[in-house]
Amino acid sequence: MEQKKILIVDDQNGIRLLLVELFSNEGYDMFQAANGKEALNIVEQHVPDLVLLDMKIPGMDGLEILRHIKQTHPHIHVIMMTAYGELDIIQQAKDLGALSHFTKPFDIDEMREAVDRCLRGSSVDH
Repeated sequence: MEQKKILIVDDQNGIRLLLVELFSNEGYDMFQAANGKEALNIVEQHVPDLVLLDMKIPGMDGLEILRHIKQTHPHIHVIMMTAYGELDIIQQAKDLGALSHFTKPFDIDEMREAVDRCLRGSSVDH
């Protein structure tokens, strides 16, 4: 069976490394991007099953990236991450097709459960 692919998009190196290590140990094929351009290049080249996407990253905001992913690859699952609790932006993300969101700092076990549920096809909302 082919390994599921996860793309981590966050401008904070520490968050990317933490999530890459966590999900690599769970057997997922990991990719990471620090900005929107890198993220969209990886989406086109590798077509991940899931994108963990920060709302605020340099060059392009998370909603813009989410919109592009859903237009070109509607089957890719997206979970948003934010350090801010902007409910209007979170609602926009859900309207655009994001499955769920996590506010930083997030609980690692909750994130792991959400990713596992997502990649097994059950509901992710928490």
